[in-house]
Amino acid sequence: MAMNALMLSMIVVQATLAQADPANYDESMAPDYTLPDPLVTEVGDPVTDADTWFDVRRPELLELFREHVYGYRPGPPEHTGFELIEEDPEALDGAATLRRGNIVIAHEGKGHAFELILFIPNAAEKPVPCILLMNNRDRSNTEPTREEITEFWPAEEVIARGYAVAAVQVNEAAPDNGEEFRQGVMRLFDDPEIEREPNAWGGLAAWGWGASRVLDYFETQYDVDVTRVALLGHSRGGKAALWGGAEDPRFAIAISNESGSGGAALSRRRFGERVSHLTDESRFHYWFCRNFRNFAENEDALPIDQHQLIALMAPRPVYVASAVEDEWADPKGEFLGAWHAGPVYELLGKDGLPVDEQPEPGVAAHGTIGYHIREGSHNLLLEDWNHYMDFADKHFGRE
Repeated sequence: MAMNALMLSMIVVQATLAQADPANYDESMAPDYTLPDPLVTEVGDPVTDADTWFDVRRPELLELFREHVYGYRPGPPEHTGFELIEEDPEALDGAATLRRGNIVIAHEGKGHAFELILFIPNAAEKPVPCILLMNNRDRSNTEPTREEITEFWPAEEVIARGYAVAAVQVNEAAPDNGEEFRQGVMRLFDDPEIEREPNAWGGLAAWGWGASRVLDYFETQYDVDVTRVALLGHSRGGKAALWGGAEDPRFAIAISNESGSGGAALSRRRFGERVSHLTDESRFHYWFCRNFRNFAENEDALPIDQHQLIALMAPRPVYVASAVEDEWADPKGEFLGAWHAGPVYELLGKDGLPVDEQPEPGVAAHGTIGYHIREGSHNLLLEDWNHYMDFADKHFGRE
C-alpha cells in the first residue's frame, strides 16, 4: 500500500511538471511568428475603407474574440438603477462631491448589486469627464474615507485636474475566483442547472459588462459627461478594460496598465505569462471562455492576436502602459500589440503610435494610441495616472 501511495504521488508530481509551462524571459528565445492581419477579412479580402472595417472586419474580429477568448456577454439587463448610500458635497476637504451607492441590476426576476464610488470635482464646469477604475485589488485602495491613501487611486490629484474619478470592485461584479465567479452578474443570465457552453462569458467579460452598467447610470446624471469616460484597469483589470472598451463603444478611451497576456501583449511572442498559464485549472481559467484553453502552448493556432483587440477601439483613443521590471507582462509584447494596431487607426484617418520603437522609461508617446513604460514593478502609480490624464486632456480637448 505504501508503494502504491508513493507511485501515485510520483504520477501526480510528474503530471504537474508535464503541464507546467515555464515562462521565458530571454528575448533571444522568443520565437518567430506571423501576426494575423487586422485589415484582411476572413475570406482574404483586403480592408481598404472605413465602411468595410465597421461593417465586415470589426464584427468578424469581435466574434473571433468572443468565440475563442473572452466569451459572449449578454446585452443590457431589463433594468439598471442606482441606490444612493452616501453623499457628501464637501468631500476631500471641500474639493469634491462624494457619491457612493450601488449599481442595482434586475433581470428576469433576479437581481444583483455592486458598489460604485464616485468623486466629482466641485470647481469644474459640469458635466465633467471621468476616469473609471476597475479595481482588482483590495477595496482599501479605493476607500472613500481616504484613511489609507495609495497611488493606485489618487483621487485628490485626479480631482485637481478637473476629472471625476470613479471605482468599482470587480470582485463584486463577478467574484475573482474559479469556484464562485458565476455568483455575481452571471447568475442573472446563466442557468446553474445547464452545463456552460465552451464560449460562455468569463470573468473579464463580466467585469466589463458591469462597467457598462456604470455608463447606464452616468447617462442619467447631469454632472458626469458620459461621452468622455475613460475605462482604466491594472493587470487583470487592464485585460478587462480593453475588452470592455471593445464591446461597448460608449467608452471614449480604454486604458490598459500592465495587462500582459490576454490583454495588450502579443500571445505569439510566448514571453512571460502565456495562454497556458492563464487557462490552467488551478489559476485563472475562469477569466476567459473555455475555448481559450485550446490554445495553451498552441498560440500560433489562434485566429486572432492582441493587436487586433487594441484595434477594436479604433478610431477611439487607447492607451497601453508597461513597467521595466514587469517581465511577466512582457513590456515589449505590450508595446508591439499597440504598435501593430496602428494600421487600423491610419485607415480611419487617425495616427497610431507616433514612435516605431519602445520609448525610454518615463517618456510617453501620445498619438491616438498612447504608450509609456516606467521604471519599477507591476503596479499602478501616480506617474501612470499623470500620463493617462495628459492623454485624456489631449483627446478631450482640455490641453
